[in-house]
This record gives sequence, C-alpha cells and structure tokens, in this order.
Amino acid sequence: MRPRNVLALSLVPVLAAMPALAQPSGQTTARKASHAAPSQPVFLSAGDLKWTDLDPTGAPGVKIVDLWGDHTTGAYGAYLKLPAGFTTPLHTHTYSMKVVFLSGTYLQTPEGKSEVRLGPGSYMMQPGGNYRHITSCDKAAECVLFVESSGKFDLKPVDTGKATAKK
Repeated sequence: MRPRNVLALSLVPVLAAMPALAQPSGQTTARKASHAAPSQPVFLSAGDLKWTDLDPTGAPGVKIVDLWGDHTTGAYGAYLKLPAGFTTPLHTHTYSMKVVFLSGTYLQTPEGKSEVRLGPGSYMMQPGGNYRHITSCDKAAECVLFVESSGKFDLKPVDTGKATAKK
C-alpha cells in the first residue's frame, strides 16, 4: 500500500470523531432520551433534570422526571421522588415496574403480608395486574428511585369495600 493511502486511511477515524470533539469539555446534552437506541450518547446532569408533579390531585409532593419515553402515555424510564413520610392507599398498577432505589428507605406492604424495606442500591420488580400493595417512604428522608416500565404509569386504588360512616 502506498504511504499516501495509509495516511488517508489513518485520518478517517479522526475526521469521524471531529463533531464529538468539537463539543466543549464538560458540556452535557440536555434532552430527554427516547426509548429507541440513540445514535449518540445522552448525558443529563442533575441540574438539567426538570421535575414535575406526578399527579397533583392524588399524590401530593410526589415528583417525576422522564429520562426516556413519557410516563403518561406509554413505556418510560424515570426518576421518582417520594416525600419523607409519604404513603398511598392500597392499590395496583396496570404494568410491571422495575425499580432501583437511590436514596431514602422505601417501604412496600403487599396485601396481607409483612412490610418490605428497601434502601439505596436495592432492586424490586413489581408485577402489574392484581398485585395489591401499599407504597410508603420512611419519615427519615425522601425516597428517590429509578423506575422503568413497558407501559404508562397509573395508580389504581383498591376498593376495600369499607363504607365510611355518615354523620
């Protein structure tokens, strides 16, 4: 092979990397990742995350930030933040969720069973359908978790059949 051809071929990887190298050091790409495999890396610094209320009427203080997808319409990956002392009524979800706990102590009480306590670094796969449970966050600190699901987020309260007394 001629020296000129060797030099030209050795420049191909450098030229291909130039657009990525042109980005200033430390700059992040502040965009929501899609569920499809991206053609470029996605970087989201903590300061770039836009937390919103999960459900302003039914879950006061609970915040969410979608990292990919959209938790209101379909498959998603998101951070979820539960306030210290938060608890839900007995409920189910339509879709299964895979959860990694990042901070705080998360508590889950499956119907008729003992409470499960999960701290940072713990993992849970929660089935969708008829898995009835209560979700809580220990009162010592807020809980932050990563949630991934193949379908939209919902919380379906279970009707326990207990009538409230009328006065």
